[in-house]
Amino acid sequence: MKAVTYQGAHRIEVKEVPDPRIERPDDVIVRLTASGICGSDLHLVHGMVPDLPKDFVIGHEPLGVVEEVGPEVTRVKKGDRVVIPFNVSCGECFYCRHGLESQCDNSNENAAIGSVFGFADKGGDFSGAQAEYLRVPYGNYLPFRVPDDCELTDEQLVMLSDVLTTSYWSAENAGVKPGDTVIVLGCGPIGLATQKICWLMGAERVIAVEPVDYRLDHARRTNRVDTVKYESPSETGNLLKEMTKGGADIVIDCVGMEGKMTPLEYVETMLRIQGGSQGALTTAIQAVRKGGVIQVTGLYGMRYNGFPYGDVYIRNVTMKGGLAPAVHYMPVVYDLMRQGRLDPSDIVTHMMPLSEAKQGYEIFAQRKQHCIKVILRP
Repeated sequence: MKAVTYQGAHRIEVKEVPDPRIERPDDVIVRLTASGICGSDLHLVHGMVPDLPKDFVIGHEPLGVVEEVGPEVTRVKKGDRVVIPFNVSCGECFYCRHGLESQCDNSNENAAIGSVFGFADKGGDFSGAQAEYLRVPYGNYLPFRVPDDCELTDEQLVMLSDVLTTSYWSAENAGVKPGDTVIVLGCGPIGLATQKICWLMGAERVIAVEPVDYRLDHARRTNRVDTVKYESPSETGNLLKEMTKGGADIVIDCVGMEGKMTPLEYVETMLRIQGGSQGALTTAIQAVRKGGVIQVTGLYGMRYNGFPYGDVYIRNVTMKGGLAPAVHYMPVVYDLMRQGRLDPSDIVTHMMPLSEAKQGYEIFAQRKQHCIKVILRP
């Protein structure tokens, strides 16, 4: 089959790789019809996640049709249309039973972390979804079967795998409630979807922060938010504090480690002594009110020099975050879309054949053609 493969930092290639096969009795093979390019994929391609092997298939936002099932699979059958969450989780361990499927103990031999499709050894060594076919383990737990009468499009449904579920969890985990002022850092796919969901949860004011003009324009036009162009942590943080008269109730960081780096952060990141930019985190700390909440959704590295924890402690700020447990949020978000209360269609700006994935990554990474979200079609 054809798949998007990692070929070293800043290099990918669409090439022929072996077809997946049933390896365990509860496996499912899915013929993919759509797969998103995520900001987290850029971390891989840019070499910010170390030790990714050459030829590894990347991607973790799958939508498709069941092609084959293992002998123990009863939840889905051949021909079913399914969305697969980006987390790989068993449904039976302590964390899965307590709503934290992103930290599943059984899906990754390195039990210190959970599993994600397309993240090589660190993510459980599950091949990725930017391909023609995907092996899905735990077939009686992971797949979300799309109802036969569903009228939602592929570009809407594929957002269930990560973008919408992560965004919904972000707002819920942050505790967004009626009357809150919420600052969302980042106007990429997760940031834009999070803004929409904050309104659904009753926020009184939503402020979007982003350094790229066309993304700010998109947020303002589609999400009715106030907007602030990001300049630097101190300048932007001070402006946000002034706008909110002392800081927002909640700041949600949808940027992560590939935010705008200082020269020192860039050098330290290349030397593997820093986990990328911490500009968004610093901005969040400055922009949240005393006793407020910072929700960290963007992906970060493991170590950060000069992290201003004292500013968090002395002001009684609560920090939350991590990988969203997508599995149990898929039905929730699907219902919101089916009811017409949530529509992510405006976020998808590019639909491209899998064969043009290299161009898709370039457009997405370099923010060409006003790109926000690229969906690949095998």
